[in-house]
Amino acid sequence: MNYIHWNPPTDIINLGFYAIRWYGVLWAIGLIGASYIVARLFKENKIDDSKFVSLLIYVLFGVLLGARLGHCLFYEPTYFFGSFKHFVEMLLPIRFLSDGGWRYTGYAGLASHGGVIGLLIALYLYCRQMRMKYLFVLDCVGFAAPFTAMAIRLGNLMNSEIIGKPTDVPWAFVFSHIDSIPRHPAQLYEAIFYAIVFCLGILLYKKQKEKTAIGSGFFLGYCLTAVFTFRFFIEFIKEVQVDFEQHLTLDMGQILSLPLVAIGFYFMWKAKRKLANKHK
Repeated sequence: MNYIHWNPPTDIINLGFYAIRWYGVLWAIGLIGASYIVARLFKENKIDDSKFVSLLIYVLFGVLLGARLGHCLFYEPTYFFGSFKHFVEMLLPIRFLSDGGWRYTGYAGLASHGGVIGLLIALYLYCRQMRMKYLFVLDCVGFAAPFTAMAIRLGNLMNSEIIGKPTDVPWAFVFSHIDSIPRHPAQLYEAIFYAIVFCLGILLYKKQKEKTAIGSGFFLGYCLTAVFTFRFFIEFIKEVQVDFEQHLTLDMGQILSLPLVAIGFYFMWKAKRKLANKHK
């Protein structure tokens, strides 16, 4: 009785044929908030507004497509490539029913690692089209990304998904949609940590502009290193998401996090080295 019993409605509005879900709204908040932050950075660096509008389109499609395909390919390839109908479900936000009909589900399954890959590809295409410096744009997006990650994890919390393992800590959540077992609120841990990463990024930018300049690659590296190092360790207290992970020493989230952490360290090291040589 002392635990937090978590049983919120997943829908804000449900019209039967269409529903507005907390998960989708929090995704939108994350993207809108990040867009505002990047717009401020573009303005500070005197980048034309028209280039920012195009960036939004590239980011939206890159993140959503990458996150969706990442989930399907990394976590449920057998299901989504098992039949033509399942393949269609990978691309459209629907689920086919056994009686021959279908229902709208939204994109139930988005992987952050896939989102990162999709984002990097989309930003590369954007920079080629707009003749922008790739590292500058990556830094702007890396600066804002922890805010989006925080919002997405709050969406997972509202969906009662990506739950933690059983525990008896006083702040344990009982996810009533799942079972009656007190568990770590792993989604909330991640949301809080990403909020801290975002706030520390602001402090670094304001206090050490010369040492952590946008365009040096530092903020890209900082984001990847902080977010995916935490993601690696938080997986130890999460329930596995798919059955095949039961027999793995490291789960899929940890395996995919390791190269992103390495890339993050590389960009931070390269940025510090470049800026140190610049100020000699």
